[in-house]
Amino acid sequence: MRSCPLHNSPSDAVAKRRYLRDLVRNVPWLAQLPEDELEYLLQGARVHVAEGREWLFRQQTPAHWIYIVVSGAVRLLRATDDGRLATIRCVERGGTLGELSLISQQSTYLYSAEALRRTHVLAISASRCQDSLAHEHCRSAFLSRLTQELTERLEDMALLTQADARARLVSFLLRQLPLGATLPHAIRLSVPKCWLAAQLAMTPETLSRLLSRLSRAGAILVERHQLVVLDRSKLRALND
Repeated sequence: MRSCPLHNSPSDAVAKRRYLRDLVRNVPWLAQLPEDELEYLLQGARVHVAEGREWLFRQQTPAHWIYIVVSGAVRLLRATDDGRLATIRCVERGGTLGELSLISQQSTYLYSAEALRRTHVLAISASRCQDSLAHEHCRSAFLSRLTQELTERLEDMALLTQADARARLVSFLLRQLPLGATLPHAIRLSVPKCWLAAQLAMTPETLSRLLSRLSRAGAILVERHQLVVLDRSKLRALND
């Protein structure tokens, strides 16, 4: 992974700095940071470039940086006791990486992060991010973020306890539908189907077979980079 300059010319500096400020402001637990402290946060920031399949950081290594994805996509993985890597989720533009290290007693990363393709990330000093949590509104938003993370991981655990692969896939698809979503609704796939299969604890062949079955039943439409949910009731019926 290499660093690239924040700007190449005075005009580029202004535009890029404004863009990065907006990127940080869109992170809920940094959104209300006072202006002077936002400047302090950005003073030590760096833009890093990672190529596809390159590791941004590894689980249990010292967490010196918190990252915001500028472009590209990153897969989060956690090593199991038997040495396997379990896919947690994927993060795209505007998403944060490594913030859970701020509550780690050893200040280490709790998972590994791998770039799925050429990816730009904004690296912010973890210690400066830690300082931002001294503000009540930032701390409150950060706790909300932790609650969301915990809820999502509990849902993942509940999903994986379903012994039937079809039930896991159907439950996953139903989870991707926003509340009150109108159909048809497209679920964009930011990762290759083989990694989605790994996330759902099944082989790529099993995933392909199940997607074909759901498509023939009229519940979904399978496209190259997305799955389109056509009929929620048919999906639920297949899950019964």
